[in-house]
Amino acid sequence: MRIAVIGGGPGGLYFAALTKALDPTHEITVWERNAPDDTFGFGVVFSDETLGGIEHADPWVFQMMEREFARWDDIDVHVDGQVLTSGGHGFAAMSRKRLLEILQQRCRELEITLHFRTEAPDVETLAADYDLVLASDGLNSAVRRRYADTFRPTVDERQCKYMWLGTSKVFEAFKFYILDTPHGVMQVHGYPFDATGSTFILEMHEDVWRAAGFDASEGREWAPGESDEEAIKRVRELCSDIFEGHEVMANNSRWISFATIRNETWRAGQRGNIVILGDSAHTAHFSIGSGTKLAMEDSLALAACLHEHPDLDTALSAYEEERKPVVQSTQRAAQASLEWFENLGQYRGQDPEQFAFNIMTRSRRVTHDNLKVRDPEFAARIEEWFTAATPGGRPDTPPMFQPFRLGELELTNRVVVSPMDMYVSTDDGMPTDFRMIHLGGKAMGGAGLVMTEMVCVSPEGRITPGCAGIWSQEQADGWRHIVEAVHGLSAAKIGLQVGHSGRKGSTKLMWDGIDEPLEGGNWPVMAPSPLAYQPGVNQVPREMSEEDLSQVKQEFVTAARLGAEAGFDVLEMHAGHGYLLSSFISPVTNQRTDAYGGDLAGRLRYPLEVFEAMREVWPTGRPMTVRISATDWVEGGIDVDDAVEIARAFQEAGAAAIDVSTGQVTPDETPAFGRSYQTPFADAIRNRVGIPTIAVGIISSWDDVNSIVLAGRADLCAVGRAHLYDPNWTLHAAVEQDYDGPGAIWPLPWRAGRRKPQGGRSEEPKPRLQLVREGAQGTRHARWRPEA
Repeated sequence: MRIAVIGGGPGGLYFAALTKALDPTHEITVWERNAPDDTFGFGVVFSDETLGGIEHADPWVFQMMEREFARWDDIDVHVDGQVLTSGGHGFAAMSRKRLLEILQQRCRELEITLHFRTEAPDVETLAADYDLVLASDGLNSAVRRRYADTFRPTVDERQCKYMWLGTSKVFEAFKFYILDTPHGVMQVHGYPFDATGSTFILEMHEDVWRAAGFDASEGREWAPGESDEEAIKRVRELCSDIFEGHEVMANNSRWISFATIRNETWRAGQRGNIVILGDSAHTAHFSIGSGTKLAMEDSLALAACLHEHPDLDTALSAYEEERKPVVQSTQRAAQASLEWFENLGQYRGQDPEQFAFNIMTRSRRVTHDNLKVRDPEFAARIEEWFTAATPGGRPDTPPMFQPFRLGELELTNRVVVSPMDMYVSTDDGMPTDFRMIHLGGKAMGGAGLVMTEMVCVSPEGRITPGCAGIWSQEQADGWRHIVEAVHGLSAAKIGLQVGHSGRKGSTKLMWDGIDEPLEGGNWPVMAPSPLAYQPGVNQVPREMSEEDLSQVKQEFVTAARLGAEAGFDVLEMHAGHGYLLSSFISPVTNQRTDAYGGDLAGRLRYPLEVFEAMREVWPTGRPMTVRISATDWVEGGIDVDDAVEIARAFQEAGAAAIDVSTGQVTPDETPAFGRSYQTPFADAIRNRVGIPTIAVGIISSWDDVNSIVLAGRADLCAVGRAHLYDPNWTLHAAVEQDYDGPGAIWPLPWRAGRRKPQGGRSEEPKPRLQLVREGAQGTRHARWRPEA
């Protein structure tokens, strides 16, 4: 093949070298507009996983890189005058300039043609003359712009500003410094790249950046390679305690806003022979790794696919199929990390131990259990802090099994069985034996709190004919039987969630057609505004009159009174998921012009009136919570800042906690599904408002629960689908963590099952010699000390 490479950075050079080494008959030419020794930035860092791939792909390149590596295992978090260290992470970094030299040398040895200080020929010409054109021309890729209609890129520019610098101070480990300044909080992270210096990044929210006066150079046109010397002078002063008199080095260093780039496809051109790689194709925030690492992984995959497949079309399809999921996973982790730093200020009230754990687990790739493997001493220190900080904390107890006080109610652990619609009530809304077994089984399975599904306040307030109600004394008596069973057979508390379906009512059972209207026997629905949930599908609701508002509020009050009589421990008002109260809060669904519409305060007026009326009849010593949708997942809808204000309003009204869900307000939503994807909203509310939160949303492992609670992202975790899979999920989580204590109480007849059953031979004890080889070796705490 004849291959043209546009861009002589690490990605383009490494691809050229690998591809030529696999087949010397390829003719490969690289064009680079800069000089061979030009590089922007200072160091690049690699994970052990990436290095394993490099080692096997081209041992010569790996050996040359290995000679240059600064290696260490520790991450130091400098916060509030303390240094908290977590070990066992395994990093290798080197000078970016030296990496380019190694890759250039390898390309020359393989007789690859390199053109420096030379613009590549027109890409269309290259695509006609060459079998393959690889565009590795970076963040501002001209090729990506040229074929934007094909690649369909999106650019997500974020709210932080950062500057990339170097220093002659050689750090011993990966460093996070948290700087509390009169202008707001800033963060520094840095790492050594060789025996002479370190990479150093200063980052802060744009609001802090402006308050500090760093925006003086905003809008200025910079010459290629020029650095913002005035800002760098200020940085030297701000970080003088970190630099300790060492030199600060600039290299095209000026303020940047990070932009996450995504492309729908990575191929273009009439012949489909133009492919993008590295920053041209994707970016991921620097706080979880380097773009160089991703580009070299791309190069490795592309070279392998070209070698393994018989034709170019198949090879390029295989490349994209292989790499895209990996990159998307990395970008999800990077996005979580990016947003964590964007919201850094909300965590400054945390104790140093919790803050250090929080920053270590910010991307959700590193978890509590993972840290216990990497550094048991660090994990133990954080657990000891958490135990001491928890009222009634239990020593030697996993975080999820520590007690929690919800208002005046004592919960034995942090696990909640999430409200889940079951659609199995009788036509008159009576709870059935199914609910006795469903809720009773989950309670006996160890959860600290089990929640009913949304129990409706009137026949017209049901979602489906199978929804449960609590508008009559007979229904309350049926619920009392279930409540008494939960209290008599378990240590769990039980909560009642009440709500009104609003415009989402009068629909089929979930398995017959979710959100589809009933074909016959439907009932009229109401809402704040006459807007159908699905126009042309669902019925148009009537706009609620003052009489309707008064009547529905009284129905909520009756439900609260009956719930108290039934003995429920917790009352939750459902103001999320697009049901009636939620549709008052969202501007997407509330277009009223009276006192119950308009701005957020107006849209909150009715839900707050309902909550306060329920609070008057609900027993003082029992907590009330509110479920909200913290984002509508649509432009112009509720967002996280609105959610904070919503939570603050309910806190002032007497809510003991906010149950933080998202979406389901409009079918136009585009949620960002993923593991624990709703937790950041609970995190923001908890740490900005100072009210306990319940996190929900694809929390499916006990490790996730421990991590969320320990990091202070939520106080309780509501687990739904995992409890459907395993009603004894909480008890089994205790077994898997070797915990047997008051946070996970087994019913007496079940106690013989509190040890995991024996498995097959593969789970039997390993031979002694194997245990010696694989046994725990203790935490690695290697530091980078080149002078040693």
